[in-house]
Amino acid sequence: MLEKSAESPTTVPDDSEAAEHRAHGPAKENIPSIDTEREIAEVLAGVLHVDQVPVDSDFFDDLGANSLVMTQFCARVRKRSDLPSVSIKDIYRHRTIRLLAAALTDAGTGVGTGTAVVPALVDPPNRTPSRDAPPTDTLRYVLCGTLQFLLFLGYSFLASLLVARGYTWISSGSNAADIYVRSVVFGGAGFLGMCAFPIAAKWILVGRWKEREFPVWGLTYLRFWTVKVLLHANPMVLFVGNPLYVLYLRALGAHIGAGVTILSRNVPVCTDLLTVGAGTVIRKDSFLLCYRAHAGRIETGPVTLGRNVFIGEKTVLDIATSMGDGAQLGHASSLHSGQSVPDGQWWHGSPAERAEFDYVRVPPARCGTLRRAGFGLATAGQLFLLSVPLAVGGLYMLLTEVPALNDRLEPGAAGLTSSQLYLHALVISCVLFFGLVVVGIVVLFTVPRLLNLLVEPGRVYPLYGFHYSAHRTIARITNVKFFTWLFGDSSYIVHYLRGLGYDLSRVEQTGSNFGTEVQHETPYLCRIGSGTMIADGLSIVNAEFSSTSFRVSRASIGRHNFLGNNIAYPSGAKTGDDCLLATKVMVPLDGEVRSGVGLLGSPCFEIPRSVERDSRFDHMRTGTELHRNLAAKNRCNIRSMVLFLLVRWFFFFVLTVLALADAELYGSFGYAAIAAFLVATLVFTPLYFILVERAIVAFRGLQPRLCSIYDPYFWWHERLWKVPDEYLNVFNGTPFKNVIWRLLGVRLGSRVFDDGCYLTERMLTAIGNDCTLNAGSKIQCHSQEDGTFKSDRSTIGNGCTLGVGSHVHYGVAMGDGSVLAPDSFLMKGEEVPRDAWWGGNPATETSRAVRPAATDTAVMAATASGEGLIDGNASGGPGILARCAPHRRIHHDPPVDAPSDDGRRRARDHDSG
Repeated sequence: MLEKSAESPTTVPDDSEAAEHRAHGPAKENIPSIDTEREIAEVLAGVLHVDQVPVDSDFFDDLGANSLVMTQFCARVRKRSDLPSVSIKDIYRHRTIRLLAAALTDAGTGVGTGTAVVPALVDPPNRTPSRDAPPTDTLRYVLCGTLQFLLFLGYSFLASLLVARGYTWISSGSNAADIYVRSVVFGGAGFLGMCAFPIAAKWILVGRWKEREFPVWGLTYLRFWTVKVLLHANPMVLFVGNPLYVLYLRALGAHIGAGVTILSRNVPVCTDLLTVGAGTVIRKDSFLLCYRAHAGRIETGPVTLGRNVFIGEKTVLDIATSMGDGAQLGHASSLHSGQSVPDGQWWHGSPAERAEFDYVRVPPARCGTLRRAGFGLATAGQLFLLSVPLAVGGLYMLLTEVPALNDRLEPGAAGLTSSQLYLHALVISCVLFFGLVVVGIVVLFTVPRLLNLLVEPGRVYPLYGFHYSAHRTIARITNVKFFTWLFGDSSYIVHYLRGLGYDLSRVEQTGSNFGTEVQHETPYLCRIGSGTMIADGLSIVNAEFSSTSFRVSRASIGRHNFLGNNIAYPSGAKTGDDCLLATKVMVPLDGEVRSGVGLLGSPCFEIPRSVERDSRFDHMRTGTELHRNLAAKNRCNIRSMVLFLLVRWFFFFVLTVLALADAELYGSFGYAAIAAFLVATLVFTPLYFILVERAIVAFRGLQPRLCSIYDPYFWWHERLWKVPDEYLNVFNGTPFKNVIWRLLGVRLGSRVFDDGCYLTERMLTAIGNDCTLNAGSKIQCHSQEDGTFKSDRSTIGNGCTLGVGSHVHYGVAMGDGSVLAPDSFLMKGEEVPRDAWWGGNPATETSRAVRPAATDTAVMAATASGEGLIDGNASGGPGILARCAPHRRIHHDPPVDAPSDDGRRRARDHDSG
């Protein structure tokens, strides 16, 4: 809260002033009501814990408030039926009580309505809004998890069978040339099989994806999940940015035109509903999934992109969205369901709105079909003739030609209880693990530098050529996550990034200059000003793409900046020195250069650079105290780095033991031994890292905290962020992820559907029953601003939905049944009312766009064809929003008198019956 009360002789308006105002009326239309001023002042005084508040004092500069305090003020105002609703954006735009009251009473401004305007929504047909889905019964939830595990067992056994037979066939080769040929044949056939299997599964299990909806944890969902998992495990994901990837999506049913460039690794699942016109560019980290989860149901819908469309980085396109020919969507932006961008228009923001900036800034180059085909064929040739044989045949040669390894892998060489088995595993794991760490560092600091000599900054190159290959190789090698994970959140990340090629000027070491997640297009054109601190999730966008060309250019971040989480920072950004870039902010590319301010939201607007609470620990960041604190933090960080290297190595050591034991058992159990190894790995991995994380906190819980980054508590808390958790993605969409969350300390309700949500502080997070968490969503129960660390609990009520790519900050409470729209940022301290729909960045209450249910005719037709019944319930009808006339909007406000829990439960039971 606020640490220093505001003191001023100015008082709120008294009753006589109010009476005079009512008698004579305002002199102008925008003069606020004295009653409104007085009521707002009383609410703010209660939040600040003071007797009175001046109506002309700046909330931040004069009263010393901060965003958390003002968010709580907004929540209290929204609870007052006699006052208009206020959003945090209104607070920053009107920074005194008088200005805010004037805006609230100024007719036609749209301020204070509590409802965000979503531009260019599509007008759906005149249908009845779909009712809330009944809660999933526990039996179906458990049955679905059981079937998912059995499918994994079957897949493991099939993979084991193929691997064993392939290895046997390769080992029968007579010489090195014969082994190479066999490796090419088997490796190529295996790669093609892994690529073709998801295609066959999709067409057999699903056929063509259609617009529909169905409940999670049912049989239809099981088919959906099977196809989704196979697509995500597909090796073709490695070919993102290659014409071969486009061909692969076409084989899955996507309608993709010529000359399309896709750089995002987020694979679309319902591919038949994806239409991409010729010449379109889709940048990395964008979501075009063609499905979403809402209120315990999967909803599929179309995403339609015209010709020559541009999709920026870190964007989300919800179902039932479209973009016309030549349209553009900027970085850190989103289209909500029903939004349509007309031909030739440039949009940005979340939800997107009209912009005047051209995001395609690189001229075209000659890049025809022949060039694309040649690049694809060259890639395939390199894969089948070099990469696969080296991986398959090289492994065989290593195991057979190196006597030490060959002896250790011979059946009967050592019993399962023999100390020799563990000694062999110790030697192999140490050599491989620490050897790869050393070799990785050497490669990172040498090979990309040599390749960088081939790519000249500012020069336009055609796609799919030699220079493009060099650029992609640089990006792939230098973005290895292991080393940023190891060195991040410590002083040593500075030396690592500088060795990688970053221009860090004169570094003002803080011990937390960078987090553990930093990525870039090329490290050699990244300039970070002195004194700048960066949290996790920074993506430096210093390469520009068109459908035929690319160009690399320098991206510069000014001095003494602070960058929050999950930010895409493009070259040419209009930010200078001493800026605060808030979490998920859309960094501006037009207008004047901003300096000495904070930027929040998408599109961004200015906020105060810092507040009193953030400067209370500044004395710890200067002089001899800084030197002493930094030295202590560095010693703690070294211990953490050594600890987690050993944690990773020991995990690798256990897997090596299991592999050697599996070799011992193969002669007795055959293919089942290999399948058992895969299952054992799947079970051991989460249990091991859960134990590590709980041991770090001494098997106790976390508590909310406000402290300096030089407080030993913060150093201890940092260690939690280093516990490896990539394994969580394997369990997305299964009941097993809920089990893992509970073991990690999350207060989790029953039957939660988690399709890829990430929780930073598990022990500060509470999630209710039957919640729906979409892919790419995040609940972050902490914040770090300059040298101050803050954490608090966040609570998600029963039946809530977090949209794709949404971000929930700390100190948040979402009421039962509330919804957070895709790509929205729910700021710290917000209180979302029960059954409310919120969206935007920052999130505010929105009008609820209707996604109607199927009509009776559609239900009967689906029932007759056998396609619409899903576990006894009819699915949604076709053409929900995609075939509607564009450029009109409709919204449906929730009823004033919401039913009680008992009434809603009876209604759901009646619907499900």
